[in-house]
Amino acid sequence: MKKMDNLPSPIGVEKSEILRVLLKEEYGAIPSRPYSVTGRVESVDARFAAGKAPLKKVILTCLAEWGEFSFPVYYVAPKSEENVPCFIHINFRDSVPDKYQPTEELVDYGFATLTFCYEDVSSDDGDFTNGLAGVVFKNGERRADDCGKIGLWTWAAMAVMDYAQSLSEIDKTRISVVGHSRLGKTALLTGALDERFYCAFSNDSGCSGAAISRDNSGELIKDIIRNFPYWFCENYKKYVDAEDTLPFDQHWLLAANAPHKVYVASARDDFWACPENEFLSCAAASDYYNSIGLEGIMSKTFPEEGKCIHGGNIGYHMRAGDHYLSREDWLHYINFLNFKK
Repeated sequence: MKKMDNLPSPIGVEKSEILRVLLKEEYGAIPSRPYSVTGRVESVDARFAAGKAPLKKVILTCLAEWGEFSFPVYYVAPKSEENVPCFIHINFRDSVPDKYQPTEELVDYGFATLTFCYEDVSSDDGDFTNGLAGVVFKNGERRADDCGKIGLWTWAAMAVMDYAQSLSEIDKTRISVVGHSRLGKTALLTGALDERFYCAFSNDSGCSGAAISRDNSGELIKDIIRNFPYWFCENYKKYVDAEDTLPFDQHWLLAANAPHKVYVASARDDFWACPENEFLSCAAASDYYNSIGLEGIMSKTFPEEGKCIHGGNIGYHMRAGDHYLSREDWLHYINFLNFKK
């Protein structure tokens, strides 16, 4: 495994400063949080999952100092006499179930899900005049340190967490956020900014997500900025072909998830996401967790395909296959949450 002695260390840096650097230099300032989040149930499918867990489409209305914004969320909770844990899943589609979300199986394992489609918040392109972007940014114009689309999707995930607090059947201490690819980046940022989450799960998030940017054999900052500059703040562009000048690296994002848990999943054939650098990020962030009295990752040896590293506050697995959020990934996430020492 690579050794990176040139990584900027977050040890001894206050979490507020870690977040300040990440937001100023990479993700941008997030819109101010809503002071009110209310949900209106638009429809109910009482027969969903054979009647074990009704599917509700809920319209969330968020009021903030800059205005009002609404978007749909899909809610499924197993019928239970006890409060149940919940996944907030930032998804690519509004389908429930979905190829990235085996909803009935999650129900059978005792989990509720709150799912929203990221493009119901703002389109995945450079247009900052639609959806939440159109409400927050006057004429679609951003300052150099204003957030890109990842920041807007993060804002929405935290608003869903606000709504989750009103659901009596949900165990408020066991709500986790999940995302794949660009939405894995979003899940990590969401967990870093909102300590109410129990765990943030990043699936194949790669460059500018879980993977260390320095000495990356997959996607580089120049690649991601060329194709998706609108995901980030304008300030991030100065690090194109200049990864060694970053005053941080992506292990800072994992470290900022402390004091709660964080999990990184890789796929063997997802070379663009650079699994080795995703794991290196976990190992480097583990030192930060340890420095504040929390057990980080249980092994710093890059695992073989199909092996999981569970037990600490940082989890990791690498499965076979390519860039995908699979049933296998979900089962590893459940096992991590249910891990008994």
